[in-house]
Amino acid sequence: MGDKYTKRYTEEFKRDAIALVDSSGKTVTAVARELGISSESLRGWYRKAKAEQGEGTAGELSSAEREELKRLRRENHEQQQTIEILKKATAFLVKDNDR
Repeated sequence: MGDKYTKRYTEEFKRDAIALVDSSGKTVTAVARELGISSESLRGWYRKAKAEQGEGTAGELSSAEREELKRLRRENHEQQQTIEILKKATAFLVKDNDR
């Protein structure tokens, strides 16, 4: 099992590591081994960077797209709640009018 301690890397280190993968022609695993970091960490950083540049795999969202999706889902939820309230109010008013 892994340690309870997770090493944190600066954004600059991550950018430099990603640039090294791009410029060296080496695999992510080879670069990770040279830097003494987990290949899975570097692979994740690399994928995220490519998605941010619009070069990710199909269906992969950039952080801006993820934020927009989150906002739209929240807005949709609020609108659904409003619709339910209006339906109940309409039913109440129709029932009250019938009296």
